[in-house]
Amino acid sequence: MGATPYADLNGVLDELVRRVAEAAGDNFVGAYLQGSFAMGDFDEASDVDFAIALKRDLTEAELPALQALHGKIYDLPVRWAQHLEGSYFPLDVLRRAGDGPPVPLAYLDNGARALKRHVHCNTRVVRWTLRETGVTLAGPPPAELVDPVAPEALKAEMRALMRDEFPAWLAKPARIDANWLQAFWVTLCCRMLHSFETGEVSSKKAASDWAAAHLEPRWHGLIERSWRRGREPLARKLEPADRAEVALTLAFMRHAMSRAAGLAGHKGPHGAAKARPLDARGGPARTQSKPTPIRPGGRGRRG
Repeated sequence: MGATPYADLNGVLDELVRRVAEAAGDNFVGAYLQGSFAMGDFDEASDVDFAIALKRDLTEAELPALQALHGKIYDLPVRWAQHLEGSYFPLDVLRRAGDGPPVPLAYLDNGARALKRHVHCNTRVVRWTLRETGVTLAGPPPAELVDPVAPEALKAEMRALMRDEFPAWLAKPARIDANWLQAFWVTLCCRMLHSFETGEVSSKKAASDWAAAHLEPRWHGLIERSWRRGREPLARKLEPADRAEVALTLAFMRHAMSRAAGLAGHKGPHGAAKARPLDARGGPARTQSKPTPIRPGGRGRRG
């Protein structure tokens, strides 16, 4: 049985692993699926998230052969070949997430035919997904290569993403200009909020179901519509987003930020967790009675 239910995709993956293993030689450790194909939340429109483990990072001299390899894979007459996405991880980087800024990796974007250096996959979310649910295409089990990701570390990464990325989108609603992007933000918020509750990474479907069952009723319709929208044909996903739906999405993003801050909380005078709400730009909210000081990192700093 293949790694996925799709025979043509399995053929592309077999070709990818064979070519990469040949090109990397003794540097090759393993190849894995992560993302939706690891979580079980995929369909025929999904991109295919992979991770390649190497003993050491690629050198500039080794990159041309891999660029040519990915160009040949992209040209295969199979739709999946144009929707691979993933990174090459040196083992020392793959094993654990560092405390400093993530190291850029050799990365293939969805729809691209050439690698570039990017931090896209160098996250705790990817490591958790790979370790806990990853599909092995070649090499040892991923749990042997990746250290466990602590729940609080996972939550901290998600709060940092909210702090650093959400405000720019909230400030420019016109950037959410397509159905797929509107649905993406709602589903992402659902997944983050579910992770804050569980300390784990869940699929889009599981997180949306949880959010519809546990969040306030005013969000239920938005969550259900966004889930369905994310499963529509590509042409429909690329259509302009409804502006009223975008406005509701922005309100949901603000709600998610505030809820995340409240779940982090801090100890009040009686030891109870006390919420620290955020404003629409991601900084600490101010009250009428007493301004809340801005803490370091509260502005839109990328990290």
